[in-house]
Amino acid sequence: QVQLVESGGGSVQAGGSLRISCAGSGRTFSTATMGWFRQAPGKEREFVALINWTGRFTRYADSVKGRFTISRDNAKNTVDLQMNSLKPEDTAVYTCAADVHTLTSSPELYEYWGQGTQVTVSS
Repeated sequence: QVQLVESGGGSVQAGGSLRISCAGSGRTFSTATMGWFRQAPGKEREFVALINWTGRFTRYADSVKGRFTISRDNAKNTVDLQMNSLKPEDTAVYTCAADVHTLTSSPELYEYWGQGTQVTVSS
């Protein structure tokens, strides 16, 4: 019902910025909580940021607060993650996810997932 496709990943130097996007399809996209998660090699998937369906409420992991900003445009069915002051430890595959039932940072509760986009930050 909801399909998600990420784009905008790439390689940047520490301190740089990158903006990644998630394009959604399906009628329920505009009513879903959208989250960004990331997974580094050998590590568990972790929560990065979320935004509720209206865009009024956002939440961030402590590790990215003040550096990352999540936003959405329901008219275009997109959600973006602006990443500033990037650090090598931000290197991971970033994946967007959607959930129509809850407002949560727990990845196991999200229903729909994109394929992920690689973000690499060099020192």
